[in-house]
Amino acid sequence: MQMKKLLLIAGLLIMAASAAMAQDITVTGVVKDSSTGEPVPFASIQIEGTMTGGMTDTDGLYSISVPSGGVLIFSSIGYKDARVPVNGTAKHDVMLDPDTEMLEETIVVAFGTATKESFTGSATVVKSEDISKVQSSDVTRALEGMVAGVQMTTSSGALGSSPSIQIRGTSSISAGTAPLYVVDGVPYSGDMNNLNTADIESMTVLKDAASNALYGARGANGVIMITTKKAKKGEATVNVDAKWGLNTKALRSYDYIKDPKLYYEAHYNALYNYYRMEQGMTETDANLKAAANVAGSSDAGGLGYLTYTLPEGQNLIGTNGKFNPNATFGRKVYYKGEYYWLQPDDWMAESYRNTLRQEYNVSAAGSPGGNAQIFASFGYLNNKGLIQGEDMERYTARVRIDYQIKDWMKIGMNAAYSNFDWNNGNGSGTGNVFSFASNVAPIYPVYLRDGNGNIIHDEMGYKRYDYGNGANAGFVRPYAANSNALQELWLNVGNSEGNAINGTSYVEIKFLKDFTFTFNAGVGVDETRSTSIQNMYYGQFATNGGIISKSHGRSFYVNLQQLLNWNRMFGDGHNVTVLLGHETYSSTSVSVGASKSNMFSMGNTELNGAVIDGQSANSAKSMYNNEGFFARAQYDYNNRIFLSASYRLDASSRFHPDNRWGSFWSLGGGWLIDKEEWFPRTSWLGMLKLKASIGSQGNDNIGDYLYTDMYSITNSDGEIAIKRSTIGNKDITWETNTNVNAGIDFELFRGRLTGSAEYFYRLTSDMLYYVTIPISYGFAGYYDNIGDMRNSGVEFAVNGNIMSRRDFSWDAYINFTHYTNKIIMLPETHKNRTIDGYQGYASGNKFVGEGLPLNTFLMPKYAGVDKTNGLPMWYRDIVETDADGEPVLDENGNQIFLGRETTTEYSEATDYLCDDPTPDLYGGFGTSVSWKGFDVSASFTYSIGGLTYDGGYAGYMAPPGGTVGSNYHEDVLKAWTPENKDSDIPRFVYNDQNINASSDRFLVPASYLNFQNAQIGYSFPARMLSRIKLSRLRMYVTCDNIWYWSYRRGLDPRQSLSGSTSAESYSPVRTVSFGLNLTF
Repeated sequence: MQMKKLLLIAGLLIMAASAAMAQDITVTGVVKDSSTGEPVPFASIQIEGTMTGGMTDTDGLYSISVPSGGVLIFSSIGYKDARVPVNGTAKHDVMLDPDTEMLEETIVVAFGTATKESFTGSATVVKSEDISKVQSSDVTRALEGMVAGVQMTTSSGALGSSPSIQIRGTSSISAGTAPLYVVDGVPYSGDMNNLNTADIESMTVLKDAASNALYGARGANGVIMITTKKAKKGEATVNVDAKWGLNTKALRSYDYIKDPKLYYEAHYNALYNYYRMEQGMTETDANLKAAANVAGSSDAGGLGYLTYTLPEGQNLIGTNGKFNPNATFGRKVYYKGEYYWLQPDDWMAESYRNTLRQEYNVSAAGSPGGNAQIFASFGYLNNKGLIQGEDMERYTARVRIDYQIKDWMKIGMNAAYSNFDWNNGNGSGTGNVFSFASNVAPIYPVYLRDGNGNIIHDEMGYKRYDYGNGANAGFVRPYAANSNALQELWLNVGNSEGNAINGTSYVEIKFLKDFTFTFNAGVGVDETRSTSIQNMYYGQFATNGGIISKSHGRSFYVNLQQLLNWNRMFGDGHNVTVLLGHETYSSTSVSVGASKSNMFSMGNTELNGAVIDGQSANSAKSMYNNEGFFARAQYDYNNRIFLSASYRLDASSRFHPDNRWGSFWSLGGGWLIDKEEWFPRTSWLGMLKLKASIGSQGNDNIGDYLYTDMYSITNSDGEIAIKRSTIGNKDITWETNTNVNAGIDFELFRGRLTGSAEYFYRLTSDMLYYVTIPISYGFAGYYDNIGDMRNSGVEFAVNGNIMSRRDFSWDAYINFTHYTNKIIMLPETHKNRTIDGYQGYASGNKFVGEGLPLNTFLMPKYAGVDKTNGLPMWYRDIVETDADGEPVLDENGNQIFLGRETTTEYSEATDYLCDDPTPDLYGGFGTSVSWKGFDVSASFTYSIGGLTYDGGYAGYMAPPGGTVGSNYHEDVLKAWTPENKDSDIPRFVYNDQNINASSDRFLVPASYLNFQNAQIGYSFPARMLSRIKLSRLRMYVTCDNIWYWSYRRGLDPRQSLSGSTSAESYSPVRTVSFGLNLTF
């Protein structure tokens, strides 16, 4: 009994102790930096084994409720984690040790690297984890929305198409504005589609003169530094990444009429209105005639096809203007002894398809013996386009070796190979399937069908397509007769196959303690063999027996650099670095081509398979050389004051020897004011740097040999004849860009919030411009140095770690750019018009004038609809005239303005300045979250402000006339009628002219929001993988081009920076992929 009592008491004591241990207590304290004693703000606190936690305040103080026997985990970016058992104690002050193994961020710059703190220029780095999210054969697409100041447009979603990139605005009118690409320190002139995205470690965009002046002429429009992966010291690794994806159409189609019945009604309305308003018929007579002609001959304005069956004696359209409800889909027609079935088809659905994409990448990296670092990779990409006949297959391989031979000598090489095979049979004009499918009316058949509705096949097994030439039961399609772009996708051939090899090598020698000599060599060869076949069976070339064209092109470049660096520390914190260098670049391009017609078969894709020479054999060769001598000096004092200066003397073969050399320079400075003794010490400010730079660069990005006259050799009845093809100008020389940059870089809360704010100003002087002259001279024009233009604006970028706990992290970024563009000076010879006080000249629907932005729109202004007759109105200026009706000019040569009125005659409308496409703000933002192996990320791009001309919508708003059978936008159903006089859409009348003429009616906001990319993944725990010899296993789903929003459905302002858009472009591709990533 006594023993039972003792056991009972012991049990109660244990339970009491357990209960006491289980009780929560409030733990308070302060978290400090062990090296400085400063508080650590916003440090993460987590109760071990749970998701419960908290965070320190700005003074490093915290308070948290925790089980008395629990364990707290303290963590913060830049520090090692601290594990603190509570042990029932309510007060715990914690010291966090800085993580000295965290690498300081470096920036790849011209001929070297710089730390983020010491860099005085403007640059943004995009790392491999962001690059790998983008599913594209062109690595530069990973920059979209990630870099402030960078604008990117894509005019086509075709496989292998590359975006147009512009850094800090348009820098020239006629010369090239593309940036220079530098791969592993050596300028790269090859196709960006030949670089494997999986091989890229980082991309750095250099934006100001201090950053890229040493690249001279080729760096005038900015520089994109691409650094490939290399092995890291330590255990060898093998990485495998595989993706399987689905491609779909991402472009949102316009709200054009898709219902054949509705289209017949719209076309009937146009005819009915014509007979009523223009020919004065009664309602009854107009109805009868319009109903009779709507599907009749195009000579009477009809559509040429009736693809519905009507009850005997009934019309397609009733007296109420509505489609006959008794009409049935499809129509059986007897023609020349055979029955045919006519039915309307969805041309867009037949044009596009969903396709598959697969990509595999394997890489191995190691450092045998510690002195050599070896990286090798192999990649395979197989991608199907959204249209029939389009696909690509690419193999890539890369080997990079860095070897420290001696303490004073290091050598390395980086060689890459790409083999590619591209197919795209899409043509131009009526052969462009996107133009055809988006414009053809929805009433027309795509195929020829027999009387039972089955698609007819020819003797070779090909589907028969309706070419609108009478083959389909004798009916002739007025729109794009004798063509069908869909069949040509199946039969025509557009193939490019080839190989690309590029490589770099270097030797680095250190001597006399302070000196380092580096020799870099880069070489690239890109050869492409192209085949184009216009099929021999159907379409406009069938009578020629088909046409085959062959071409072969090869480009070769070599770049050599000799660099001598000297670096020395002086006294107390004075560090000086001097670089002397010499660089030569030479490129050669050769091509040969020929064509023949009357082919033996479509299967024989060589010229020997055709018999009639096209008399078009040709070959050409062009060369370009550039040489530069340069120097750079850098100084820093005590790692807080930084100065830099550079100079480059450049020569270009694109200018006459008398004007070949140009001098370019830069100055830059940076000041880490947070390291000054007088600067207030705060727990939340990590780094604050002021920086500024100025410099000048040249641009020679025009064609070759334009400084001299060029002649072509022609055949004149079998005799040699020489004709001058272009006129040269020996005085042309460098276009000069002067760049000013000033800003701040900051780092807050121990690196949890970093960013920059910058102001930039770029003056382009002596712009290289193509001067047009009357064609009577025998040529169109010549190049000259004329005019000045400037771009100025601000950039802001911030990256933040919003929350960081042991198993949870949330990051976000945002950047924006605002800039304005203005032409400062034009030569007097180009000031042939004055509009609103601005002098300049017209170029299409744009006005190039002093004091105006480039691409300023010039067109009539829409004044609405004349409510009495439904015609569109435009404004016109009333000016003083003399007795002969000629304008009277004032003392400055300007017309005397008296007022403004409206007109329905387009030829009388006045052209006005109508703003420009430059956005008020553009950039990108995104976020990423990770928790216990799961990760989710999303990125967006945006543009706010500016105007674009909605040419697609304008085309769909045209009434039928001349050629009929093209599609209409649904808005034509809202057009003015005598019963709908308040409409702002002009009347819809057959054969009306200028209803959709160019005016600011079709100028719309160019703003957009684009959901660019999203990814979700899961990484399996390391303890689970160790059993199967894996160090990492991640599976993920990723998607590109998810959705976009713009002013009008179908409008895609991302197509250009000049404010032009088209409904006939290849859609951007939305790709959704599942992937696996394994590391051994």
